[in-house]
Amino acid sequence: MAKSIMQQDDSICYLCGANGSMDYLHWHHVFGGAGRKWSEKYGLKVRLCGQQCHENGPDAVHRNKETRDRIQEEAQKAFEKVHGTREDFMKIFGKNYL
Repeated sequence: MAKSIMQQDDSICYLCGANGSMDYLHWHHVFGGAGRKWSEKYGLKVRLCGQQCHENGPDAVHRNKETRDRIQEEAQKAFEKVHGTREDFMKIFGKNYL
């Protein structure tokens, strides 16, 4: 399992900073579906509170487009800083999120 390049401390939620004691932390691969394996390979994943920030809360990444868009933009910036160019990113993920 590759280390996240987006989050230094994976013992807290990327969005709210909670430590997971009340809502267990889940790994969220920023680009799902066909992009999930590439998210894993390039470290484009973050830890999120399982219910509140990942799945069911009003601002949860799987329910809120603005939250999802923000994390995808941050992931692309991280990729470009660490792994390659915008063109490289677009070849792998098929889209420019910036």
